[in-house]
Formats: sequence, C-alpha cells, structure tokens
Amino acid sequence: MDVPTWVWMVTFAVTAVIFTFDLAIVGRRPHEPSMKEASLYLSVYVGMAILFGLGVWFTAGSTPGLEFFSGWLVEYSLSIDNLFIFIIIMSKFAVPRELQQYALMVGIVMALVMRAIFIAVGAAAIENFSWVFYLFGIFLVWTAVKLAKEGGEDEDEYEENKLVLWVEKTFPATKDWHGKSAITKVDGKRMITPMFIVILTLGTTDLLFALDSIPAIFGITKEPYLVLTANIFALMGLRQLYFLIGGLLERLIYLSYGLAFLLLFIGVKLVLHAMHTNELGFINNGENITWAPEIPIWLSLVVIVGTLSLTAVISLWASARMSREQQDAATGPRREWHND
Repeated sequence: MDVPTWVWMVTFAVTAVIFTFDLAIVGRRPHEPSMKEASLYLSVYVGMAILFGLGVWFTAGSTPGLEFFSGWLVEYSLSIDNLFIFIIIMSKFAVPRELQQYALMVGIVMALVMRAIFIAVGAAAIENFSWVFYLFGIFLVWTAVKLAKEGGEDEDEYEENKLVLWVEKTFPATKDWHGKSAITKVDGKRMITPMFIVILTLGTTDLLFALDSIPAIFGITKEPYLVLTANIFALMGLRQLYFLIGGLLERLIYLSYGLAFLLLFIGVKLVLHAMHTNELGFINNGENITWAPEIPIWLSLVVIVGTLSLTAVISLWASARMSREQQDAATGPRREWHND
C-alpha cells in the first residue's frame, strides 16, 4: 500500500478526537456502564472497524482489506485473553466500580501510544532486515508452546512489573482513593494515588502483551498503516468488552489453547515467509527455486475465524457440562468482576 502522508495525519487526528471525546465523557461522570451502554459503544466501534476495513478493500484492493480484517481479529482475540489480567489488576488494587471504566480508558490510551512506537520500530526493522521475520516467527512459536502448556493457570500468577514496583517504592503515595485523580495533596505534600498506580499498571501490562500481538499481526501484514489501525480498533472496544462479556470469559475454558494454535500458525507463516523472501531453495538449470510456500492471506483469515469460532463453541459446550469446581480447575478460581 502507498499511504499518503495526509491519510496518516487524518487517521491520527480522528483517533485523537475519538479517544479524547471518550475520555472526556467517562471523566466527567465516572460510573459503571450498564449492559445497554457497553453494548451500544461496542457496536459503534465494531461497526467503525468494519466500515474502515471495507474502505481499505474498495480503495486499496481485496488483499489489504483481508489483511486488515485478519489483523484486527487477531489483535481483538488476543485482547480478550488479556482481559483476564485486567480483572486481576482491578481486584488486586480494589478499584471502586465507578472508577474502573476511567482507569481502563486512560490505561488503553497509554498503551496505544506505546504500541505506536513499538510498531514504528518493528516496521523499520522489517524494512531493513528481512531476517527479523525469523526472530518473530520463532518467538511466536515459543510463545504458543508456552501458552498451550500453561493453559489458564498463569492468570493467578500475575505480579506487578518492575516499573510499577519502582514507582511504588520511590514516590510518596496515599492508600486512599481520591476519585479519578492520579495525584493529590495530603497535608500540603503531593502524593500519587492508587489511581496513578492502576493506570500505570494497565498501560505497561498491555505493552507487555504487545510483545506477542505486534509480531503476530506483522505475520498477517507488513503494512505499518494496517498494523496500527488494526491495533487502534482492537483497543477502542476493549473497555466496553471488559464490562459487557462479564462471566462469559470464565466459560471460554479453551481460549488459551485456541490462541496458542493461532500464534503457532502465524509463527510458522512468518518463518515460511522469511525462507521465501531469502530464497532458501535450490538451483535447477540455473534458476533459484524457492521450496518454502507462501500462505495466502485468505487462508490465514479462514484459519483465524475458524479457530476462534471452534474454540468458542467447544468452550461453551464443554463448560455448560462442567461443575463450578471443574471450571475453576480449567480456568482458575472464579472471581467477582467488580468490587463492592
């Protein structure tokens, strides 16, 4: 794709306006969204993503269009798995119900900015060093194997990252909540609040999630614009998804295995692409013949949609026939979604 500078600028401007408007609405009246509100916002964001993908399809061609939809689905599915960790973070810091939406929103904005930097670095590396695909592919295969082995067990082992621990030890902090304020004054002394720590934790945790999601989407498309926009649309609906699907996450008992298969598939796709690009083949009558096949984007989309659909159906069917104890054994102890 040849993306003009003005398209990039318009994309950044529209994204900034949407997130600023959303943040202003949430910040003005912190509250726990109803199912109707969450459904409405999520429908709008999903509709925007579909319209954007169709726009790419009709203006740039079917291949970029398929690449966007495939990348968006991958990012969205990985984000759903990340919601498990968000639940734990909210529970760990005992975030009041009416403040959870605001904390998520600010954390997501932070994550989007950091992901944009990550994408720019990844795109530059791919542009100059084709062997980076080997590293991305091998890393995704390793991540897939690790995720399949751990299943749903790793959610209970979440620990604060080093940056958050350093902030907690370095800066004076109050244990009391002061609404949505990240910094407050106590006896004339500025102190960070639990909201500051929660937002920092959400933002940096999502950046860690990007370590596998960004290489994964580069396995779908090498176009930085599509990589960025797929991430933008995936993060847009993440906050509403957190409140909307509720206990449904507890029933997706095989989600980790489905995602592990997807990461494995994309990892293999990346390695094959690197072999194809580097022409690791053999010589026949003076002609270099590449033996490594390229997996077409339409097949990638079929595998992605098929895997996610099959994982969801099997998970819901199996969990409906399990006792609560059996479900806890499969996904970890059941948690309350919101704190009183």
